[in-house]
Formats: sequence, structure tokens, C-alpha cells
Amino acid sequence: MRWRGRRESSNVEDRRGRGGYSAGFPGGGGMRIPVGGKGGIGIVGLLIIVGLMLFFGIDPRVLLQEGGAPPPSQQTEQRTDDQTGTDANDEMKKFVSVVLADTEDVWNEIFSEGGRTYREPELVLYSGRVSSACGLGMAAMGPFYCPQDQKVYLDFSFFRELKSRFDAPGDFAQAYVIAHEIGHHVQKQLGVADQVRAAQQGASERQSNALQVRMELQADCLAGVFANHADRSKDILQPGDVDEALRAASAIGDDNIQKQTQGYVVPDSFTHGSSEMRSRWFKRGFESGSVSDCDTFSADSL
Repeated sequence: MRWRGRRESSNVEDRRGRGGYSAGFPGGGGMRIPVGGKGGIGIVGLLIIVGLMLFFGIDPRVLLQEGGAPPPSQQTEQRTDDQTGTDANDEMKKFVSVVLADTEDVWNEIFSEGGRTYREPELVLYSGRVSSACGLGMAAMGPFYCPQDQKVYLDFSFFRELKSRFDAPGDFAQAYVIAHEIGHHVQKQLGVADQVRAAQQGASERQSNALQVRMELQADCLAGVFANHADRSKDILQPGDVDEALRAASAIGDDNIQKQTQGYVVPDSFTHGSSEMRSRWFKRGFESGSVSDCDTFSADSL
């Protein structure tokens, strides 16, 4: 991906090294590993979270330390990240800032063409865990978008997991992740997110999960729309970039995640979509470049 020497967004807030403590869990959409139903996480959900934290090398004691100090190992990691974050040569932060700027340019233009005003979100960088308006976010859950404060939250450790555990390396794989989260912000701006949340209130867990899958797949499609427009206007793509995004979308499908974490697949519990679905909808958005082709809610087949 061609990104060096281009505009960086000023809407990046670096909280690495600060820590963050709050009750609850993120309430918006994102790359998070599915862990629960619509009401609270319950004991089964808690056990799954603990298992996932162990899988990703996170000390489960952080769940018992709301308001307290993180374990010594986490404190060390946060200080290291904070030093990196304040370094003028922090390449990853620069990269994220450029990608965010690209999303701003693309969505400002698309919204303007539709007679709307796009409100640019903030992207918060953190290490370990972070407090948001949606509750406590943890790195093990992946990047997420919080509709309450309209911010995207990202721990760079997710990019390392993409490369090492899921075999999905590459800068455009990372750009896809950011574009997906911004896709959730677009859904919020268009009113889609609020409509889905309202429909989920009176739905069964199975119905709620099905609605969430359609929302996540739409965000994948919107990430594809972004890639289409950004490449046409900025010539950002290099050979293999789209394959990187497709590989990342496939790697973090619910079926692949469930196979790795519990050894079997439960389709009714999907909240993000299968590997095939995620890559298909990203590709659809990329090939068409049209938001109207991302109506997953009207699609008979996902």
C-alpha cells in the first residue's frame, strides 16, 4: 500500500500507557471475537472470555482489577508502548493516521455527493485495555467502534495477531481492519446502527445474532467501497493488496475463530459472519464502489 508522504489525520488520540478502567464491555460493532448474547455475558460468556484471554496471552486477573493497577507484566508493556507512541518515528501510528485521513477524504466526498455531512470520528490508540463510553475494551477482543462516543478503539497487538496467529500479514490487511471499523461509524451516521439496535431489543438471541452478522458484513462491504474510492483518487493499491484484505477478512470469520478457540463451529452463535461471507462482501464493495450494493439487510443470501 502506498501511504508514505501523504496527509495524516488529526483525529488520532494516543492513550497508550495510560490504562483504562470501567465496568462493562464495548457495545459497538467491530472485529471483536464473539463472546455473548444480548443481555450480559453470564458465567459461560465469562469463561469464554477468560479462555480467549489465555489464548491471546492476556492475564485474566485484569477482570478482577477494575479501578486497580494492572499486573506488572502489563504495566511494562504499556510503558514500552507509550515510549514508542511518543517517538517521532512511530511508523505504525503514522500509518494509521494516514489510513484514517484516507477514510475521511473518501467518506466526506461520498456523503457530500448524497447531500449529507460526514462527521469524522476519532481513533483512539491504546495498550492492553481502555475505558470507552461503551465500557471496558480489552486487546483480546480486537478493535471496536463505540457508537456512544463515536470513536474507534485500536490496540496494535491485533495487527501482530493477524500476522502471527491468523497468517494475514500486510499493511493493507491492517488498513482493511481500520476501514471496517470506520464502516460502523458510517452505519451510525446513516442511522443503520440505531435501527439494528432497536430491532435487537425485542429479538431472541438467535435473531439478534443474525442482525449483527448483517451489520458486520455491511461494514466489510463499506470497507471495500472505501478501498475502491481511495485507490481511484489516490492510487494507493499495489499488487497483492486486495488479496491481503481478503485474507484478513477470511482469517477473522466467526467459523475460523471458533475453530481456533473451541474446536468446533456453531453457526447460530455467529455475530460477524463466516470467513467466506466476510471476504465476499468486502470484494463486492470493492468491485462496485457503491454504498447501495452493501445492503446486506435486504440480501436473501449472505
